[in-house]
Amino acid sequence: MEITAKMVKELRDKTNAGMMDCKKALSETDGDFEKAITYLREKGIAKAASKAGRTTKEGLIASYIHPGDKLGVIVEINCETDFVARTDDFKAFAKDIAMQVAATGPLAVIREQLDTELIGKEREIYRQQALNEGKPEKIIDKIVDGKIEKYYSEACLMEQAFVKDNEKTISDVVKDIISRLGENISIKRFARFRLGE
Repeated sequence: MEITAKMVKELRDKTNAGMMDCKKALSETDGDFEKAITYLREKGIAKAASKAGRTTKEGLIASYIHPGDKLGVIVEINCETDFVARTDDFKAFAKDIAMQVAATGPLAVIREQLDTELIGKEREIYRQQALNEGKPEKIIDKIVDGKIEKYYSEACLMEQAFVKDNEKTISDVVKDIISRLGENISIKRFARFRLGE
């Protein structure tokens, strides 16, 4: 199949990937637009993974104040260079993360930051719920594990569904921005303030 400039432009507009990457993706997938998007995402994720070990000492602090001035968020997002930190893409990403924290109220960036005592208490609650529902003893651990995974997906920012596109997690969004900007990027920390709390 012939790959036209129009097809390449359309894919580029949709994915923000480079022109040659888009042309290659369309060639590899015989012009199938959806497969080409998947191909680019997989390649981007591979690129993002290769950058994961690099040091992030630059970046910015972004804030979001919810209309009504009763809820505010501050986030620290790190990258490798000041040049990337000043780009519109990076600033927009940081703002999106601040809005995500405002909307969902996560407890930590990653699951390893959650208090083990808190997780232990949640496990006990889920176990007791399963027992109260009369679930067989042999499947209770699986039920509890499933509920703990769901808890992580709500309490940990990186595992949450992105509020602007719930097909992606925040981890996916971070990988996308890494592949777009070509630097390692990490969400360092956040603080969420609600009036009266």
